[in-house]
Amino acid sequence: MNNPYDPYPVRIREIKTETADRSLKTFTFEFIRKADEAAFSYRSGQFAMLSVPRVGEIPIGIASSPSEKGIVKFTVFKTGKVTTVLHHMKQGDVMGLRGPMGNGFPLEQMTGKNVLIIGGGFAFTTLRSTIITLMQPGLRDQYGTIDVVYGARNPGMLLYRDELDQWNGQPGINMHITVDGTDDPDWPHHIGFVPAVTGECAPESTGNAVAIVCGPPVMIKFTRPVLADLGYGDEAILMSLENRMKCGIGMCGRCNIGQELVCKDGPVFTLADLNKTPGEF
Repeated sequence: MNNPYDPYPVRIREIKTETADRSLKTFTFEFIRKADEAAFSYRSGQFAMLSVPRVGEIPIGIASSPSEKGIVKFTVFKTGKVTTVLHHMKQGDVMGLRGPMGNGFPLEQMTGKNVLIIGGGFAFTTLRSTIITLMQPGLRDQYGTIDVVYGARNPGMLLYRDELDQWNGQPGINMHITVDGTDDPDWPHHIGFVPAVTGECAPESTGNAVAIVCGPPVMIKFTRPVLADLGYGDEAILMSLENRMKCGIGMCGRCNIGQELVCKDGPVFTLADLNKTPGEF
């Protein structure tokens, strides 16, 4: 039986600085052993534990899509000891990867429906995975229109700028990019907070749509009533939570909301599921 605490060794293939302040970098990893690559079978919305020897490990949402074969991507915010060391690592360095973990987005249950994707800040990572997965040739026609509302504090903090532009030109996908504020008089997109832009731009649900929401708690809090006004029922709202996680496999109990464990039962919950918890979210 495999030890769930034993990470796969992975090598850094590429590092890309995403934001103007250099606080967010995307790391592309390749598996050193082919058997590990086959064993690491994941779905959009799941996360994994990245470990640096003799330093520690951190839970990070998977930014790549399962359709991107041979690699796995993570966008890492420099915020603590492990992430700081990781930000100073270089191409070719080896570290550990444990997972995949969590439940991911139920894309099979979303077939035939319009999809509204709402993201804020660096929580957009697993939403990148979802968008790329939904837009695969042979899979795209299984879903309706895709609307994406994505916001950051300012233009320099937006992730995946090249891909945002590419998606904006694809048929059947509507990109609604926004920033809290900017000094750029030529800024071509929205200015305003994500909940407000969602209310202005997102399509109403006619019972044939699902909303995926991932972002900071305050964004989620104020987006919920907007979605209700647009006609999205609690069962049709999927939220990806970011509670503090330690073990990643439901053993330590650190990430609980009521009886639910975010690392094991989530991180994706419907709003209907969260409404059953004792007022903790």
